[in-house]
Amino acid sequence: MVKFIGSIKFNLVVKISLGDIMEENINILDELNKGACMGMDSIDMIKNKVQNEDFKKTLDTIYKRYEEISRKINKLYYKYDRVDDPKETSPINKAMLWSGIEMKTIADTSDSKLAELLLNGINMGIIEGRKIFNNKSMDIEVLDITKEFIRMQEDSIDILKQYL
Repeated sequence: MVKFIGSIKFNLVVKISLGDIMEENINILDELNKGACMGMDSIDMIKNKVQNEDFKKTLDTIYKRYEEISRKINKLYYKYDRVDDPKETSPINKAMLWSGIEMKTIADTSDSKLAELLLNGINMGIIEGRKIFNNKSMDIEVLDITKEFIRMQEDSIDILKQYL
């Protein structure tokens, strides 16, 4: 009888723990997707200010990488939540992003300035990704997409440095 009660308690703890991990996976995927969407939104807003065709092609390449990671996140998301879609950039954050870019490029729309703005945003994404990676419990698939997100952004920094 004591074993049976202990077994019930153990099973209950496991179920709660699995539920918590499932919820954590959803939260992580939401944050990663918001970061990917913010990256795409930033590139969309900055690209029309770029004069250099090579720089525009570079931005297109980085945009496609964000788009691909967002697609992967969306696909994985439905494994954990079949009802909702992953969160994207909120309208308020988009408006703040747009106004920040506009204010910071009033006097300077050089490739260097535009690359700097993108690099600052990507660094914020890397920091957020690293915090998730270092401090959260997650399934292996979510861990892998988190690592891929961080690596993609670190690669983007290396590419954008040439435009400073």
